[in-house]
Amino acid sequence: MADNNKKILIAEDDIFVADIYHLKLTQEGFDVTMAEDGQAVMKKFEEGYIPDLMLLDIMMPRMNGLEVLAEMKKNEKLKDIRVILLSNLSQKEEIKEGMALGAADYLVKSYFTPSEVLKKVEENL
Repeated sequence: MADNNKKILIAEDDIFVADIYHLKLTQEGFDVTMAEDGQAVMKKFEEGYIPDLMLLDIMMPRMNGLEVLAEMKKNEKLKDIRVILLSNLSQKEEIKEGMALGAADYLVKSYFTPSEVLKKVEENL
């Protein structure tokens, strides 16, 4: 069982993927919150929500993951949140850019099972 009360924000516009990660992480005792796009993520931050770790999809509507990450790194309260980028296979350049912006790690969604995602989360907390 994971360290309870660790807060994880899942920023993912694919509801199916988000639900799978949410279920797996919740079962392990994490406090999980979801956002469907970059603007929703920024709204949660404005409301004072600060997660211990964020799973951040690169491709989202209304503000993509790299834009969110860039904004986070400019903000004293948000810059130290650990971010794992969620990408698709074809996004090598975006992954490189995200890592340069300060993401802690990344995973290619089609390559990782929910259990492997959990393992990545635990490694990064």
